Amino acid sequence: MSNTLVEIKNLHTYFETKRGLVKAVRGVSFSIGAGKTLGVVGESGSGKSQTAMSILRLFESNQKIYDGEIWFEGKELTKMKESDLRKIRGNDISVIFQEPMTSLNPVFKISRQISEVLMLHQNMTKEQAEERALEMLKHVRISNPEKILHSYPHQLSGGMRQRVMIAMALACKPKLLIADEPTTALDVTIQAQILKLMNELKNDMGTAIMFITHDLGVINQMADDIVVMYKGQVLEMAPRELIFENNKFLHPYTYDLLKAIPRISTKKNPAKALLDHNPLVLPEGYTYEEVEGVEGALLEIEPNHFVRCYYKGGTVNG
Repeated sequence: MSNTLVEIKNLHTYFETKRGLVKAVRGVSFSIGAGKTLGVVGESGSGKSQTAMSILRLFESNQKIYDGEIWFEGKELTKMKESDLRKIRGNDISVIFQEPMTSLNPVFKISRQISEVLMLHQNMTKEQAEERALEMLKHVRISNPEKILHSYPHQLSGGMRQRVMIAMALACKPKLLIADEPTTALDVTIQAQILKLMNELKNDMGTAIMFITHDLGVINQMADDIVVMYKGQVLEMAPRELIFENNKFLHPYTYDLLKAIPRISTKKNPAKALLDHNPLVLPEGYTYEEVEGVEGALLEIEPNHFVRCYYKGGTVNG
């Protein structure tokens, strides 16, 4: 990918538990272009969020990177000192989480929460930071921003809190925004507004986005490129149009995800849960159980389209 901002190489991130080692991320490799949106899609437990959190080492105490490299603007992050990485978090790379109520401090007003980020990373005075905070609330299309600035999180709706989180994440004009299921907790009307807003802000500010979701329908609205993950591995990588418009070479799991997208024209048919496993016990052979055979490598089956190959009936597919 030309003009690469982030490159992840053979990443392995594991959890150490009393029952054994949970291999949450297993040999993941992909890149994110500057100013582009990469959609990372998969079910809960597929490793997509843990891959994203590995970039900034936002880990639980029992979690660590066992192998691999993460490059950001020519700097290798996995071995970077914590003090140096802290300068990147919230400044060059920001994160929006699924539920803003758990990310915003309930005892502080919005003005303080946005201002503290700016004073820490941009060396602004309190007055400068509050002025910038107000500007950012206007930027994310919040009506009556002066009132919102002096409100507490619990006084705001879910959609309003998520707009505040976007304003906070973009306040320092980061080069990469990690959006981890940012619209899942919102109703469909507010979800559409937030997705439209994020696309507009990306174009205005030139910020690259790593957009994590379980919903391929959302990815279709957001992404330039798509990574499909399952049980800690990448099964497929391709530009958006090769997944949705010219999808003759899809991996079976990606095809199942596409079938799971609700459509008004089809009869009610609840999508099955595709991911059902004990994370401590990985299956023998290929990662996706509905494909018989042994695990293979990612192969470029057409320009810029990579599919993890599989063996079935003695022939190579993918």
